[in-house]
Amino acid sequence: MTDRTLPSPEALAQGLVALLDVEEIDTDLYRGARKPGGEGRVFGGQVIAQALQAAQRSTEAPRTAHSLHAYFMRPGDERYPILYRVERDFEGRSFATRRVIAMQKGKPILNLACSFQTPEEGLHHQDAMPDVPAPDTLTPERELLARLGDQVPAPLRAFLQRPRPIELRPVDPRQMLTPEPRDPTQAIWFRLVAPIGDDPALHRAVLAYASDFALLGTSTLPHGVNWLIDDMQTASLDHALWLHEPFRANEWLLYTTDSPWAGHARGFNRGRIFSADGRLVASVAQEGLIRLRSSSSVDA
Repeated sequence: MTDRTLPSPEALAQGLVALLDVEEIDTDLYRGARKPGGEGRVFGGQVIAQALQAAQRSTEAPRTAHSLHAYFMRPGDERYPILYRVERDFEGRSFATRRVIAMQKGKPILNLACSFQTPEEGLHHQDAMPDVPAPDTLTPERELLARLGDQVPAPLRAFLQRPRPIELRPVDPRQMLTPEPRDPTQAIWFRLVAPIGDDPALHRAVLAYASDFALLGTSTLPHGVNWLIDDMQTASLDHALWLHEPFRANEWLLYTTDSPWAGHARGFNRGRIFSADGRLVASVAQEGLIRLRSSSSVDA
């Protein structure tokens, strides 16, 4: 793909908006689109974001999503759309709860619970944002991956270097081909590559999508392994996201992650997402499968 044929940032951003949109096909029943050109397993962040969109469509303003908890049960198949059934489990004066079941071919692939709150003021404190280099001083991850060149097989090279709607700029890039054990912490700036309007629900869905980037790999860092060169089986098992403050997904956000524990072929990871002005806008937690196939013949 030459520079002349690369999609524009606006096209990439609108493509993600279209992907995360869900079509209402009956009361509390929605259909999520397939990713154009997608192959193999559906990205977990896509399923989470589409499920959040379904939950948001069933909830009236001014209630706003403030947390979600999801369990992955089966991998999604890129060949088929995903259906989302919403259950309105609770309607209170201040809070409401939605439960979403994502299904393909009649089987559930994800369960998600989402809580909504009518906005109100209250006590406030937050962690301070770490002192890290600004994103404009860092190299985009796509350029870092392009430098690997012929060291990566052609099909995988095309996958790694494809244009993406989310730009990533790691603070301390990991060595993909020669990984060495390091502390289980990462920091990466990210943003949507073009504006997408002012709908806060859409910006929350984009952040939910992006929150599945870079997180699970944190738990592999102390072991000097990664999915690119090692025979590893990796998959998200569950994912939790708390939305604290308003933000815009097309403005730089800092994603700091750490992994306090790994064992029994599972890795536990935590994340904090800060706006460029230092506000803690979201927190994340995830446990995932990190299985070295050479050490086990058991499938998830």
